[in-house]
Amino acid sequence: MSRPGSLARVSSLLALAVVGTLGCADAPADPVENPLTDPESGPPAGNPEGNCAIPEEAHPVDVSSPTTVVGDGTPSSCTSAAFVEAVAGGGIITFDCGPDPVVVTLDETAKIYNDTGPEIVIDGGGLVTLSGGGARRILYMNTCDESLVWTTPTCDDQDHPRLTVQNLTFVDGRAMGGDPDGGGAIFVRGGRFKLINTRFFNNACDDTGPDVGGAAVRVFDQHQDQPVYVVNSTFGGEPELGNRCSNGGGLSSIGVSYTVINSLFSYNEAIGNGANPAQAGTPGGGSGGAIYNDGNTFTLTLCGTKIEHNTANEGGGAIFFVSNDLSGTLAIQDSTLCDNPSAGFETDGFPGIFALANGAPQVSASTLSETCEQ
Repeated sequence: MSRPGSLARVSSLLALAVVGTLGCADAPADPVENPLTDPESGPPAGNPEGNCAIPEEAHPVDVSSPTTVVGDGTPSSCTSAAFVEAVAGGGIITFDCGPDPVVVTLDETAKIYNDTGPEIVIDGGGLVTLSGGGARRILYMNTCDESLVWTTPTCDDQDHPRLTVQNLTFVDGRAMGGDPDGGGAIFVRGGRFKLINTRFFNNACDDTGPDVGGAAVRVFDQHQDQPVYVVNSTFGGEPELGNRCSNGGGLSSIGVSYTVINSLFSYNEAIGNGANPAQAGTPGGGSGGAIYNDGNTFTLTLCGTKIEHNTANEGGGAIFFVSNDLSGTLAIQDSTLCDNPSAGFETDGFPGIFALANGAPQVSASTLSETCEQ
């Protein structure tokens, strides 16, 4: 599934995770320094031009008193087994793998047990890359999976676990032909979920299928339909680092709202063919190069976000947003969308977007164009 020439480039970037600054009006007075100062070390987390304010509930979680620390100060102590065990135990998880960047390649998917929260935080401290090794999904949470403990009779609308992933890089995650489908790096169903200062490189899910999606992240169900926050995060960033799936190269969901702030999506691909529903004689898919949203009442809100150089074989080179009952809303503020070709279809006047919603996309102080300024 890797693109030609991508593995060598990815290998040189694996060990370079990032803690980006929030870059917003209400950022902390002393933001964490971004360790990626050399352009050869790869794209940092987030859109450096984004300056939208971050809601309090979307700020990083304090991890100064961790429940579990993976590692004893050496790179060799940060093993797949240690990380998988820590995730199964829940709570606040940090790493002590030494002063240099480290790659943890997983031998199995790390799974969250629903009775170990309610708060679960995984913080890489800007030094940790988690790899699926091109063979498996990296992180899995599902409140409706009985093997992970069913904690309420309403698994699709419970308030826990509340998962925060921050200051990490996810690479080479793969979710192919699985149940549930999609979510090459991360799959989440139920509870609450947010991403902060996180990067996704070269993750993938199934090549075809009318509804499978989320090479990087796939989400179903959130408590009381509250939004998933994606803050200061990067999906792709360079041609050989893009994420790819039948639909939704970056994010995918059904009936779930996203609020995406000061983030970057570039060089992600929706590679299916035949759209949704699948046209006769096709396997289906190919929509939402960066983001794929489907369902009924939900929202997608972008602020301070750049979406560029993504592609879709069918609809929405940047965004595919279909609210089946036309109750959902798409809002774009202080953002740039450019050079996101849709090979099949898009909404007139909104380059890179296909939207069926409660009115036209709400666009303010933003640029939508077929090409990017040099």
